Amino acid sequence: MRKKLSLSNPAYRGRFAPSPTGALHFGSLVAAVGSYLDAKHHHGTWLVRMEDLDTPRCVAGAAEDILRTLDAFGLQSDEPVIYQSQRTAAYEEALLKLQAIDAVYPCCCTRKEIADSALHGIEGFVYPGTCRNGMAHQRVTPAWRVRTDQYPSPFPLPPSPIAFVDALQGHISQNLESEIGDFVVKRADGLFAYQLAVVVDDAFQGITHIVRGADLLDSTPRQIYLQRLLGLRIPQYLHLPVAVNNAKEKLSKQTLAAPVDETHPVRTLLRVLEFLQQHPPVELAGYDLKAVLDWAIANWDATKIRGIGTLPAL
Repeated sequence: MRKKLSLSNPAYRGRFAPSPTGALHFGSLVAAVGSYLDAKHHHGTWLVRMEDLDTPRCVAGAAEDILRTLDAFGLQSDEPVIYQSQRTAAYEEALLKLQAIDAVYPCCCTRKEIADSALHGIEGFVYPGTCRNGMAHQRVTPAWRVRTDQYPSPFPLPPSPIAFVDALQGHISQNLESEIGDFVVKRADGLFAYQLAVVVDDAFQGITHIVRGADLLDSTPRQIYLQRLLGLRIPQYLHLPVAVNNAKEKLSKQTLAAPVDETHPVRTLLRVLEFLQQHPPVELAGYDLKAVLDWAIANWDATKIRGIGTLPAL
């Protein structure tokens, strides 16, 4: 049943980057398993990174719980886990680079002010560029936004719209200025935003392939934009279907998704593989966890997965 795997492939480096805002649920385990299998099937390196940058949302002990759950399913990081909360100096350095090429500007607008003057985009209100040419009023600590319009700069800007080919979802195109607007890379409270941190960390860890949920598909053009502005390598992307509940809501802490059942890892892993359209043979239910993982790695085929955004959790 097992196939012999070849030597490690240094050209493939993947990762799973959860936010420790609660326990892993079925949907997050799908992303973990999908990224792990894709990395291991290609004989690559698989890393775990804790995206604990948004400290007000992080739950005490959640990071340790996530790592314990991953370990219960045989998913161990090939290198030491890094924590975003310990890497603020790297994000500050990236912000300085963006400031040096005039790609960002300080913004003092409140959420209410934006809501009063902005149009709806694909992720809430589209920032109308109020502070592009100077802040309307002074705030002690402004936010920093990335310019998404075309402007004179010694640094070559990417064309608009941003387009890329996702390995599962196909051709994706997004006009950042009209659909997203100038987005925040450092918040007014001093915390760095996810979009900048993930780009900096993927480059730092040498990530070549990103396999994650389709709920992050709309974020990818912003990340590609930042990668180009900072002169970083652009990874290959594959966005997996997102698990939803009976109400078609994404499984999450907000929708009261149940924590992953660690007491029956083989049964749960087989559910994940079935969700990912891998169709494991029924006899695997009688095997141990290592045998199931070995089968899954050897037989992983991402082309079997439907190229859609959501699927009901099994």
